[in-house]
Amino acid sequence: MEVIMAERLDLSSAYRKLKSPNIKTRKRALAVIQAHKRQKKGK
Repeated sequence: MEVIMAERLDLSSAYRKLKSPNIKTRKRALAVIQAHKRQKKGK
């Protein structure tokens, strides 16, 4: 049985997760923020 973690990927959550001691969490948050900035730049 596989459990899928529902993770909030909005910008405010990503900025909050940057303060996490967990490296993977920080990298994931950084990827979300950078993707958002790329999208915003394209408009």
